[in-house]
Amino acid sequence: MTERWPKLDYEADRPVIESLHAYVQVLGKLPTRALPWCNHSWHLALRVVPRGFRTYPVEMPGGEAEVIFDCLSSAVAIETSTGFADGFEVTGQTVARFHKQLSELLSHAGVTTSIAGAPNEVEEAIPFREDTAERAWDEAALTRIHRAFSDANRVFERFRSGFVGKSSPSHLFWGSFDLAVTRFSGREAPLHPGGFPNLPDRVTREAYSHEVASAGFWLGGGGVDEAAFYAYGYPTPEGFGEAEVAPDAAYWLDSLGEFILPYAAVREAEDPEGALMQFLESTYAAVADRGGWDREALEIPRGAYGEPYDVEAQRTG
Repeated sequence: MTERWPKLDYEADRPVIESLHAYVQVLGKLPTRALPWCNHSWHLALRVVPRGFRTYPVEMPGGEAEVIFDCLSSAVAIETSTGFADGFEVTGQTVARFHKQLSELLSHAGVTTSIAGAPNEVEEAIPFREDTAERAWDEAALTRIHRAFSDANRVFERFRSGFVGKSSPSHLFWGSFDLAVTRFSGREAPLHPGGFPNLPDRVTREAYSHEVASAGFWLGGGGVDEAAFYAYGYPTPEGFGEAEVAPDAAYWLDSLGEFILPYAAVREAEDPEGALMQFLESTYAAVADRGGWDREALEIPRGAYGEPYDVEAQRTG
């Protein structure tokens, strides 16, 4: 059994991370095209579930279907409301082979949506059908990666429960391959400049149409050569990078315009969940306070197990 907050090694695991990222890019084309567009692209994100990463249920003739990248069995599986259930193993096959297998599986299930195309938010967007490069794979690394995403997701969902304003779920964006949870002030934001590689600017501008305080987790890259948590605001409030945030291991990275907390610092903390929650709360407060958010109207106590938020007690003081 994999321990909570397992050790991650970006340099050692990088080939597997890149393979996994390439595979979920293919998976992500399905909800992008089989569901009506939801605000801020939330429909296309994957949910972290006990066995892996799952799409939202997508429409198909006569019912619905969902696809899961099963990290415990190193497989892709599809289930439909018509009773179809099948899948195939992931062994490090080329992206072209993976795309062909998933396309055939969807067709057999009765899902007619095309998943043709190329990856997004990467510098070199080789069309799936043409990506015949050999891929590294390691099932033990896959299990550790999923466990780390699951641990982060658990804390993100608890953090989300303390906000009564508009908030995203905690979900995995396959383009940037990061888990994110985003809070909104309720006000419109300046038009985003866009500029992400192989991503239409209109997608970025819709995603950032309103002011946000966002936090997330990714496995490394972009100038951070280790797994890490991040936090930022859009638009970036004046003086945000000078804010005092917790825990002590967190730091400001000017090249990204974000606060960073190394995953290793969370893993090694006496209370990992508490350390991560400190980061989430303090960076959000830095965005909200400097951005003039109405915190009193937007925030509620974090959720308790089995107990609904007591509106009457809150209003009567």
